[in-house]
Amino acid sequence: MKVIFLQDVKGKGKKGEVKDVAVGYAQNFLLKKGLAKEATPQALSELKGKNKAKEKEEAELLAESEQLKEIIEKEGFEVVLKSKAGEDGRLFGSIPSKQIADALEKQHKIKVDKRKMELNQPIKALGYTNVPIKLHKQVTAKLRVHVVTE
Repeated sequence: MKVIFLQDVKGKGKKGEVKDVAVGYAQNFLLKKGLAKEATPQALSELKGKNKAKEKEEAELLAESEQLKEIIEKEGFEVVLKSKAGEDGRLFGSIPSKQIADALEKQHKIKVDKRKMELNQPIKALGYTNVPIKLHKQVTAKLRVHVVTE
């Protein structure tokens, strides 16, 4: 019996997959618990429509991420942060990704989640630092952060 999985079922299939399973297994377990539905022509066309809509949405998200990357990596685009520092150029404290995200929003009106910034360790020195930002699973932008003394 062909079924369309509505949820992931360990060892059998993932959500949205169409698979052949035993009739008894489908009727007594998958259909009863609402984990799958029968693969009728109407249900298959509905699934196809959902997949098309999802692909279109993914393409739009990718395009938005590409545009944001161009803005962030544009010449002269940087985030300036002020911090107290010693004479050797080392900061008193450090600058974490949250502070960079807040400054980016305040200075350029671009909201980026701090968890998307791939900053291994907080910034601890004056000067320029390139911070990679994961905008999409295929798009990573490099943000220039300039740390100056107060």
